Order: sequence, then structure tokens, then C-alpha cells
Amino acid sequence: MKEYIKDQIKKSYETKQDIYNNEELLNKIEEVAKKCVALYRTDKKTILAGNGGSAADAQHIAAEMVGRYGFDRPSLPSLALTTDTSALTAIGNDYGYDQVFSRQLEGMGQGGDIFIGISTSGNSVNIVKAFESAKTKNILTVALVGRDGGKMAKQADIALIVPSNSTPRIQESHILIGHILCDIIEKEIFADGVSN
Repeated sequence: MKEYIKDQIKKSYETKQDIYNNEELLNKIEEVAKKCVALYRTDKKTILAGNGGSAADAQHIAAEMVGRYGFDRPSLPSLALTTDTSALTAIGNDYGYDQVFSRQLEGMGQGGDIFIGISTSGNSVNIVKAFESAKTKNILTVALVGRDGGKMAKQADIALIVPSNSTPRIQESHILIGHILCDIIEKEIFADGVSN
């Protein structure tokens, strides 16, 4: 069993090594970080959504922004569209589950916000619909996905595609990327920034 445990750790490490060596993906992570920093120097916000484990990741990242990531500082506005059960169930019941995020974006999104949609497959229909709503409101869309990026990667303004076909490895890498974004944003806005 110990060898199996070590093998799981090795597979996670190898996926992260693939990210580490992927210049195109690293450049896109940097681009998203810079856009988030610019956003937080105004009165705009980040908005996140996903399903299942990706919903938990959306909430996790939003909580890091509103609360704190590495040190005490003023709160930053970030919203996970996965947390309001009344909205989720009412919209799901009245309009269908495909609309649970797009309908919330219509009401709470503002031009200049950034919407980060999270999906391991890149094919979550409710995130695709949310991207459509975001574009009508001049909200920048970021797809945090895996595999080949799916429909979301084709539709997003920026696609961060984890180079893996394994859902657990993709999810582990999504939270790594989320943490990197939180770290950079916090340091650029409230500390001395990050070195190149």
C-alpha cells in the first residue's frame, strides 16, 4: 500500500512538473494574475463558479481573497456563485440547472469584473452559459480546465489548461494555480510585489 501512496504522490508531482515546464501555460497564468491585480486596483471583483470539487475550489479561492491568503490585509471583493442555495435551487427549478451561474452573473456581474469558470473537463454546460452571459456584460472570462480544454477553452478570453487527463491531478493543479493567483494579487496590492 505504501508504494501505491508513493505512486499517487509521484503522479501529482509529475503533473505539476508538466505545468512548471509549460511556458505557454505559465505565461497565461501570469497574464491572469496581472489582469486580477489591475482589477483589484479599481472597484471591480472576481467571480468564480464550478461544479462538485470545482465548486469547492471556487469557494476556496474566493475565501482567500475576501479573508486572507498569506498575511493580514484589507479584504478584496470576490464572489463564488456556488454558495447561495436559495438562488441555486430557485434558478435550477425555474430555469434549469444550465442557468444557475449565468442568471447570477446577469444580476451581480459588472463590466470590468473577471469571471473564472472551473471545470476538469472544460465542458460544464452551466459554465459555458455563464461565459455567454459574461461576454454580454464585458466581463473577462477565464477557463480553469484540464484535458483538451473542452468547449470552455474555446469560448474563454484566457484558458488555463492543466496538461492532464486525470480528474484528481487536474483538481490538485487547479488549487495550486488558484493559490499562485491569490499570492501574487495579495503581494502586488498590499506588499512589495513579487520578483520576476
